[in-house]
Amino acid sequence: MDRPRKPTLDTVAGAVGVSRATVSNAYNRPDQLSAALRERILETAASLGYAGPDPVARSLATRHSAAVGFMLGQGLSASFADAALSIVLDGLASTVDGHDHCLVLMPGKDKGGPRPETVARAQADVVVAYSLPDDAPALTAARTRGLPMVVIDQPVLPDTARVEVDDFGGARLAASSLWASGHRRFGVVTFALHPDGHNGPVTTARLASTSFRVTRDRLHGYLDVTGTDTPVWECARSSRELGRAGARALLSASPRPTALLCASDELAFGALQAVRDLGLRVPTDVSVIGFDDVPAAEHADPPLTTVRQPLAEKGRHAGELALRLLDGGRPGEPTRLPVSLVSRDSTAPPK
Repeated sequence: MDRPRKPTLDTVAGAVGVSRATVSNAYNRPDQLSAALRERILETAASLGYAGPDPVARSLATRHSAAVGFMLGQGLSASFADAALSIVLDGLASTVDGHDHCLVLMPGKDKGGPRPETVARAQADVVVAYSLPDDAPALTAARTRGLPMVVIDQPVLPDTARVEVDDFGGARLAASSLWASGHRRFGVVTFALHPDGHNGPVTTARLASTSFRVTRDRLHGYLDVTGTDTPVWECARSSRELGRAGARALLSASPRPTALLCASDELAFGALQAVRDLGLRVPTDVSVIGFDDVPAAEHADPPLTTVRQPLAEKGRHAGELALRLLDGGRPGEPTRLPVSLVSRDSTAPPK
């Protein structure tokens, strides 16, 4: 027995008694129709089992996918464990979704960004790069395709829309607050300087060049106050587990640091646990400070002093930039959002 033919745009147009273009407008340009006519078209389409225009066919006809590609620096599991990234992504998604665009996630591989082949095949009209290393092959693949690009945080690329925060200034503000309260022995727990998976102390040679601007700026902001001889422990990614291990290593030195400066709140949460592991107290024995001010920071034990960056606003602004590029707009000057220090109970003057 022959299978029934699927209803089409023409089927609905014939049933309602309007043109094919009018039915198309009911889905794609509803402002062109009266509310009553659009409702009649959609009700008729539903009764016929017509779900709307085929998005694949539409993209072939228009040569546009109505999609924004989001290039991540690492895999999905590691990315979604990062609370700061989740908030940025939510701000971006809510902005582009409000303009009938969808997000295409391109997970990274070994912190080097997505595979170039993934970017070459992705159905996207514009890409947003989130904290990729300076030499990520995915960036070259996007440029080869001629895709407009928005960068969140890093890298710094010419003729590219970018939104960032004052990472150096925020880190320096945090370190200065501890210095002003009397601290002189510091340790720094940072996330990756290079996408090579290194966990351990940072040598002078490794510190001299980094693949990530955010790491470089936050680290230099801390060391600008504490001195370049401050011990630094590098974590391959921003996670509590690695922050805990790094903080334990730094606190095992003699003399012990009285303050730990962490490049993210996730690393700082691990540092808080490390202090407890060693039978010490925060902030009586060791002050701990973070960066980001994710929601969990104010509920930590004790509540975490940290540098607040406007994460949701960063995502929303990146979405607005992506939409502007899709409309043929120019990248414009980079946008730098302000940061502030949020003082809570994890910091105090040294004993």
